[in-house]
Amino acid sequence: MPFSSVSRRVALQSTLAAGLGLVGMGASRAAAMQDALLPPGAATLAELQQKLAAAPRRRDFKTTQMILQHRDEWDAEALDLVLAYAGKPRQVWNNTNLEGPWLNLMRNAMNAQIWSFGHPDFLAVSATHGPAHLALYDDALWAKYQLGRFTKGKQNTNVWMKTPPAAAAGASNVEDAHGVYSPADNSIPVLQRRGVVFLACHNAIWEFTGALHAKGINPDHKTHAEMAAEFTNHLIPGAVLTPGIVATLVELEDAGYRYA
Repeated sequence: MPFSSVSRRVALQSTLAAGLGLVGMGASRAAAMQDALLPPGAATLAELQQKLAAAPRRRDFKTTQMILQHRDEWDAEALDLVLAYAGKPRQVWNNTNLEGPWLNLMRNAMNAQIWSFGHPDFLAVSATHGPAHLALYDDALWAKYQLGRFTKGKQNTNVWMKTPPAAAAGASNVEDAHGVYSPADNSIPVLQRRGVVFLACHNAIWEFTGALHAKGINPDHKTHAEMAAEFTNHLIPGAVLTPGIVATLVELEDAGYRYA
């Protein structure tokens, strides 16, 4: 299917989703896929990116609860696409350490799988929870709740969502030591352009907002359930909300993903 046709289809689906209170990544995100950093031959991965871009993300919650029991309470359609991905190999990373080398390790794995072992459709999935989940909230939430305090003051904004200058380097030179495939380009947006899927964790949201609520870090005087809904609504673009990462890891491994 020509990309222009895909873009039109995504735009129509996004309009319908908005009317249903389901916010997808939209036509602008689909158009951005033209700038994806996929290697030649990654047709299956490109198809997954297109489908994920069109899959709805509900981000209009007013309240939520501790245990999600219905598929419309998480990004079920997008998660189904990840579970059913036909490309090989597939690797899921259990990422909890915000300040650790998690983005660098996924980048290294992708580089070796794609160019050393010849697997252009290799898919890396970040099963994100614990402190690393802070990287999946947008700047507005970081500012409102001063999330930098939970990095011991090291970061005041979500630096994991900042696109480094190296992203502007030519994508054709895979050996550029300062280019788009190098350690100088570790960031969530760049890895997303390369096909990495970042899974978000409802349990992490619920427990973190519960701790904030107990400490009185609650500028709008929300209930715990309302605060959890707000944090869900402010997940970064492209994130796939799951009912809980630890449980979703079981589903991914049953679907054939390699655990890292």
